[in-house]
Amino acid sequence: MHDYLLSLVLGVVEGVTEFLPVSSTAHLRIAEALFGINLGNGYWKMFTIVIQLGAICVLPIYFRVRIAQFFRSFARARDEGRAIVHPFTLTAVAFVITAVPSLLLTKVIGQHLESLAVMGTALVVGGVVMWIVDWLFARGLLRTNTQEMEQMTLGQAVWIGFCQIFSAVFPGTSRSMATIVGGQLARMSRSAALEFSFFLSMPTMVAAVGYDLYKMLREGQASALGGAAMTAHGWLVLLVGFLVSFVVAYGVVAWFMGWVRTRGFVPFAVWRIVAGAAVLLWMVPGAR
Repeated sequence: MHDYLLSLVLGVVEGVTEFLPVSSTAHLRIAEALFGINLGNGYWKMFTIVIQLGAICVLPIYFRVRIAQFFRSFARARDEGRAIVHPFTLTAVAFVITAVPSLLLTKVIGQHLESLAVMGTALVVGGVVMWIVDWLFARGLLRTNTQEMEQMTLGQAVWIGFCQIFSAVFPGTSRSMATIVGGQLARMSRSAALEFSFFLSMPTMVAAVGYDLYKMLREGQASALGGAAMTAHGWLVLLVGFLVSFVVAYGVVAWFMGWVRTRGFVPFAVWRIVAGAAVLLWMVPGAR
């Protein structure tokens, strides 16, 4: 496949899946495997990081009004002694709870990132869990007492942080799926759980992508970033992937926020199960 077309396709895959509860990591790895991309190649490793950055840039722009509101309310919450339950603090707490174990388990995570079997299994298991939780939620068997982020408790943030560890250790689980399901189990509304998922994604994704880039630079795998080894063609392919990822991700975030307010997560659970099962079947000897 032509490099520009490949960049376009991978940018769309990243933009569509980054914030949906279907695991962008698994979908990118599966797409790269289907297209025969050598994941050991420094350029394509860098490409994957750059298009993830494209998706990350969407969130502070899309949520700029909410972020400004939280900045204004944080000072008031601090003066009133409620800073510990402010959305910024709760986001930081959940992030730290996820980040520390993830850093300690870096080697295990790296091994799982190369395993399509792990990703396929995580897609299926996560899809089943999401379906069950949403079914219980839709039938009122899971009561909601938190309608928006401002009503969240420290306990809910801690719980969601622990839930998100699974998404770090088992690629294919999905950060947003872990946060949404964890939030629903903690009696948060769908929209509140989703919004917290987006806010938690900002520090989590920046840290994860930054750490990956640091490792590449330290290990000398990203020599193409030096400029001399990077051709105009390489930069253009990179730019196409970045811009496509950004534009598509922006549209997905806007659409998903509207969807969740009136509908559930069952269609995404079904997709996870189907995609995961297809990957596992593809892994069967003689199936390729």
